Amino acid sequence: MVSVSVISQERKKVADSARRVVIKVGSSVLTSSRGVDLGVINRLCDEISMLREQGRQVVIVSSGAIASGIRKVGLSEMPKTIPQKQAAAAVGQGSLIQAYEEAFSHYDLKVAQILLTSDDLINRRRYLNARHTLQTLLDWGIIPVVNENDTVVVDEIKFGDNDNLSALIAQLTEADLLVALTDMDGLYDSDPRKHQNASVIPVVHRIDQQVEGFAGDQPGRLGTGGMVSKLLAAKKVTAAGVPMIIGNGRNRYVLKQIFDGEEVGTLFLPAGRRLSSKKQWIAHTLKPQGDIILDGGAAEALKSRGKSLLSTGIIGLRGEFEVGSPVRCLNNEEEVIGIGLVNYSADEIDKIKGVRSNRIEDILGYKHSDEVIHRDNFVLREAIASDDEHT
Repeated sequence: MVSVSVISQERKKVADSARRVVIKVGSSVLTSSRGVDLGVINRLCDEISMLREQGRQVVIVSSGAIASGIRKVGLSEMPKTIPQKQAAAAVGQGSLIQAYEEAFSHYDLKVAQILLTSDDLINRRRYLNARHTLQTLLDWGIIPVVNENDTVVVDEIKFGDNDNLSALIAQLTEADLLVALTDMDGLYDSDPRKHQNASVIPVVHRIDQQVEGFAGDQPGRLGTGGMVSKLLAAKKVTAAGVPMIIGNGRNRYVLKQIFDGEEVGTLFLPAGRRLSSKKQWIAHTLKPQGDIILDGGAAEALKSRGKSLLSTGIIGLRGEFEVGSPVRCLNNEEEVIGIGLVNYSADEIDKIKGVRSNRIEDILGYKHSDEVIHRDNFVLREAIASDDEHT
């Protein structure tokens, strides 16, 4: 069992080194029966202003637009249809950003509203545009307030929930820490709503099956994400080398306590070295368009020796994909090794599979590259959160 002193040292180290922070605030924190809870927003903005005084840069990922719209329109429950949800978001988004703007104005701080869909981040050019915009805002001393563009989003381009969005924003901005504020004190060792003796797990070094079993998917009436979605977010960021803390946003001074290194909430420590920005984009933003099956030698070269994928090691493929598409690489037992961007289309790979690189031009009449997937464009499975999209 890890001692309290070691946990305190780990928390202090994480807090002290966090110069750029993404703070995700859930609907259960921000909203009340009367709509957006201005008292909570004012309190959080007060704490965030103190982080700014410490020289930290802050990005907020804020839920609450749909919930705010529901209250403002006078609906008694969450809308069922997509148009109703989008209309509620359109009504509520203005109130939400106005609340942040007014709260931060007391500290002479400015905010900027950023609305995204997953389509914006899947496209590499738009991904880079979003990153450059966020970087510029931070350089100007402005606090970006990010939310999913619920007014236009449909299932095909949804992030899923703001937990997932916050993980992607943490990677996009190359943040040092992701803080997820919810109405729970952290990850419990059992469901606190059913077990009185349930206690918060102070630190998680590795998200394994036991840790996953602790999470009960219990979203509130106004939100879409429960503890399971927060664990998926933690998997994404820790796999990319970024720590995450889940804390109770309803508790006064929660951010001060976190950044003082106090033992509040659950700290998830990074699982390995930090991935490059591009590899984070490949691992957690893109959806694989097909599969390439490898022989034993090629699978071992990618997995253990950090090599590029050559055509000679390919024994099969599935799916229709173009040059630059993300594809999964599988060994001959159909186990996922990782995800990479291909230099050849599915039709081209089908023609050159199993042959040496020096024969590619003879077969195709041209050669884009010696590698089917360059190692700089490949991410091992261990660095990818094992959600349904990738496994």
